[in-house]
Amino acid sequence: MNVRKILLALVTTLIIFTSSAASRRSQPKSSYDIIIAGAGTGGITAAIQAARMGASVLVVEPSSWIGGQATAAGVSTMDDMSRQKSGIYEEFINRIKSYYDQRGKSMGTCYWDSRTLAFEPHIGQEAFISMINEARRRGTLEFLMNSEIISVSKTKGAVSSVTAKTPSGNRNYACKILIDATEYGDMLPLTKTPYRAGNSISKFINPDAMIQDITWTAVIKKYPGGVPGYLKPEEPLPGYDLARRNYESFVSADGNNFRNVYPVELPVNFITHNAYRGLPDSSNPYNYDADKDNRPFITKTCLNWGNDYPGNYGWINGRRGLPVSYLEDRNLRLQVEREALIKTLHFIYYIQNELGEPWSVADDEYANRILPEAARTLPREWQELVRRMPVIPYVRESRRIIGAHTLTSNELAYNSLSYRDGHTSREFTDAIAIGGYILDLHGANTDADTEYDLDETMKHQELNRPRGPFQVPMRVLIPNETDGLIAAEKNISASRLAVGTLRLQPITMMTGQAAGALAAICVRENKQPREIHPMLVQWELLKSGVSLSLCKYSDVPPEHSVNKTVQISNMYGLMTPNEYPHAPSYNIELLDNPVLEMAIIKGMDKGLFGVNDIITGDDVEEILEKAQKAMNIKSVGKIEVSKSDRLISRSDFVKAVCDAFPMLKDMKPAKNSRLPFKLGKNRNLESAEILGRLGLLEVYNAENEFHYGYPVTKGEACDVIVRACIAVLGA
Repeated sequence: MNVRKILLALVTTLIIFTSSAASRRSQPKSSYDIIIAGAGTGGITAAIQAARMGASVLVVEPSSWIGGQATAAGVSTMDDMSRQKSGIYEEFINRIKSYYDQRGKSMGTCYWDSRTLAFEPHIGQEAFISMINEARRRGTLEFLMNSEIISVSKTKGAVSSVTAKTPSGNRNYACKILIDATEYGDMLPLTKTPYRAGNSISKFINPDAMIQDITWTAVIKKYPGGVPGYLKPEEPLPGYDLARRNYESFVSADGNNFRNVYPVELPVNFITHNAYRGLPDSSNPYNYDADKDNRPFITKTCLNWGNDYPGNYGWINGRRGLPVSYLEDRNLRLQVEREALIKTLHFIYYIQNELGEPWSVADDEYANRILPEAARTLPREWQELVRRMPVIPYVRESRRIIGAHTLTSNELAYNSLSYRDGHTSREFTDAIAIGGYILDLHGANTDADTEYDLDETMKHQELNRPRGPFQVPMRVLIPNETDGLIAAEKNISASRLAVGTLRLQPITMMTGQAAGALAAICVRENKQPREIHPMLVQWELLKSGVSLSLCKYSDVPPEHSVNKTVQISNMYGLMTPNEYPHAPSYNIELLDNPVLEMAIIKGMDKGLFGVNDIITGDDVEEILEKAQKAMNIKSVGKIEVSKSDRLISRSDFVKAVCDAFPMLKDMKPAKNSRLPFKLGKNRNLESAEILGRLGLLEVYNAENEFHYGYPVTKGEACDVIVRACIAVLGA
């Protein structure tokens, strides 16, 4: 099948999956557990996670594509510096990797390094669609494309329904939870949720406060036989002379090669430019990557360098960035996006006519039957290019909720030093994602643009640079006032500097997955987001393959049976490991860091939990007391272990757990639950049976018989106690 047929099949698949739900019924469903505004990176992962957990989900997306910045906006070179992949993000990357592996192609085509990750947007879209279709087997997952939520209703202060503008008219949909995964944070004013925009706060938004640049990217490819006439306009668009001078400062025919030195020496040559955002090329039978010798052979890349808008042009009075009114005023938003689109079209004209290169927009990526509104006044010959360009701009900064907590860059830096340079745990107890990136602002990067009330100025961009991977806490997803609403994109509760590192594709996919899990639990428990204990969300994420703890142990690898519960122990400080990791901090921008690489070789990046160590009754009392405190609930029991200074037997251990959590006795086990092992006679048989029927003794499932007299190991105690906490919290 050639590439054009692949694209046609993809478009057909998208049309089918967006319209199939409506075609099955004469009337669309009018009520859903969860409605998600926006099918971007956060919205898609939230939808998949919630549907997998059995919720009914409706996603409302203004464009004709899903995937947001990673696909619809064409930023398909993954900004992943965390060195950690897990959850839906890892599933997504693995599906794409499988596609390219079968064709003998590398994904390491960008950032001048073959260890990077990049993919063609239509291949990313295809991966998302396959994951969506699989999620539908567990829950309801439907889409309204080319549609937008225009109003939100509340009942007793909580979101209860939305009105969506669709191609067939306005429609009302009831919901229990609304997730804002829009590119602009558009649900916040609709729900009257307090929010930040730039360095101002509602209700006193300053329209002249500044936010980051946007970029309307383009995927371009080489046409060895010459660019087809319909992809090579004859006349430039108005304003080209200014654009030409801008692009001459970035890319020139005799520009510099990349020399593995930052900042990059500008201008660069065209080969170096192409290797910055280089993409695999399914239409090219040959393979290449971004290593130095292979860069001349790259045949597909993304224009996302030098075409930030307004970029070097500046806004009014030369200020860098965009005004907050871009978010607030729909007419200005359209104007700005039209100018951003034109700036990229200037870039294509520059490449073809000043550099003389046979490159133009790729004819095998986007096939837009409906032009973006920003392109509708362009000359027809330029519209032909736009039809093959991303359907939305790359938006770097949106409105941000004022949440239960506002995450700052200082907190991220502090958290990222967990287990580094002699520090021990600085983990967030309510961590729901791990990321890693620099504090990166494109414009709006002066002291006047920062948030003094959060104790940040631009000097903190370097001072608070993360020193390793960092966690994102659950509390930043939850508005401080509005019930029934969860944030899942660049709109989480964080400072501008912090969002500079939280806005990238990998971390927005992770926070989106957490938002989906939180929403599904809210529906299941019939509670508001602020009422849900983070441990319940963490447990669902861990079961879904998400890594949450920054602490790794050599004796508890990812495949170990107690790895999930040990991660929870790390975050809540339930158990002290035998030895913490003691790796050095590092510059997260550098893939090659000899100090860190040597530390990894020596195993300094991993500690020792002591999973098979035998523990005493005193140890169990201490762990149970910490668990009770972490759960923050009433009705916990008194903990007393006889002969507590001695090794504790399984018999005394199960009794201690039941004594600590007396509510376990009143819980009903799952239907048809049966013990995988035999329970013989013992004075604490009742306690063993209670825990066993509730599935809390899973760590012993491989045994034929429960041995009451055996001592309890550290790993066993951790697993049983954490599972008991989760059972109580979810009761």
